[in-house]
Amino acid sequence: MIATQVRQKDAIFYFASYPSEQLLQKVRFISRFYDEQGGSIKAEELPPEDDVGQFIARIERSDKAFQRELSRAKVASIRNFYETAISQPPIPGVVLLFTPQKLGFRAVEDGSGIGHLQEPDEKFLIIDGQHRLAALQFFERTHPDDAKNIQVPCVIFDGRTEDFATEMFVIINSTPTRINKSHLVDLYERVSWAEPDRRFAANIAEMLYSEGDSPLRYRINRLGGRSKQEKWILQAELFNELHRWVKATWKKIEAEGTDRRAAVRYYEMVRDFLKAAAAVWGDAWGSNAYMVTKPVALKAMLRVCADLSSQDAEPAEGRVERWRGRLAAWTEQTREFRNEGFYERFPAKGQVERVARIHRDLGKVAGIAPRGRG
Repeated sequence: MIATQVRQKDAIFYFASYPSEQLLQKVRFISRFYDEQGGSIKAEELPPEDDVGQFIARIERSDKAFQRELSRAKVASIRNFYETAISQPPIPGVVLLFTPQKLGFRAVEDGSGIGHLQEPDEKFLIIDGQHRLAALQFFERTHPDDAKNIQVPCVIFDGRTEDFATEMFVIINSTPTRINKSHLVDLYERVSWAEPDRRFAANIAEMLYSEGDSPLRYRINRLGGRSKQEKWILQAELFNELHRWVKATWKKIEAEGTDRRAAVRYYEMVRDFLKAAAAVWGDAWGSNAYMVTKPVALKAMLRVCADLSSQDAEPAEGRVERWRGRLAAWTEQTREFRNEGFYERFPAKGQVERVARIHRDLGKVAGIAPRGRG
């Protein structure tokens, strides 16, 4: 294909224009999902006339992917725009494509950067533009003659690992309106420019979700509100509390090591604390009749965990039973955490203030001084 080679610092990529028919045969639709409890997320039962929904339901899903799940409403809206756009170009912005294969490029000799670019052996991954290309596929089905006249501007990245594509995806989509915070946290470890303290906290959050001995395994909502299983806390909320702790302790962490093995030590502290907390809360732990495992209480308990870990983390052996003794007084507080009347018993101006109050009250009852005091 004819393409223009573009150089920016050490990076080389290509600009090309693809006829819609050709492009749709060369791209791979895929979306990220989370394999929960060893199974897969079943596709919704959709009416046959919902062709967009049927298409999305058949898209390949992988926990190794970085792309977001396609939105039926967004695809349908773009499809409608393609059908109604007359004077405006349907796809004025570039679609970003990626292949790990290093493509051969043979430049013409006029110095313009234009030349012949090799086609990849495998289909392109779509870094940005899945919704536009999905809508284009439906437009092509219903308006084949019009679709033949559409050329899609593409930027092609080649010869890198998929982590490069992930990082590019995050750079493009890391605004609140484009990608939910829980999804962004899930990709921190694969992004080279993420601050080391954020990557460290993200590692702990990932282990709390996936490790078999974690009390929060599969209870963390990584899908930003779209999970169909019962969850206790959004990954973004959990991450914020872990990062709060990590950032306050970062000098100590840096001195001891910041690799994944170091993150495991902190994961084990959170794990042991939550096991001790589950034991003292008894039947209230995980019960819908109580607020104990709702975000407001879990965030407050994680702050108590940070306080306790700064005072009594070692030895790790016997820590669950030792901390269970330290938290034993919480058992008597169970009635205070009933759903009915909870917000009256813990009055506050908002969630932030209420978390701080519960943290203070739980620490006081257990005799655990906040970090930096006592």
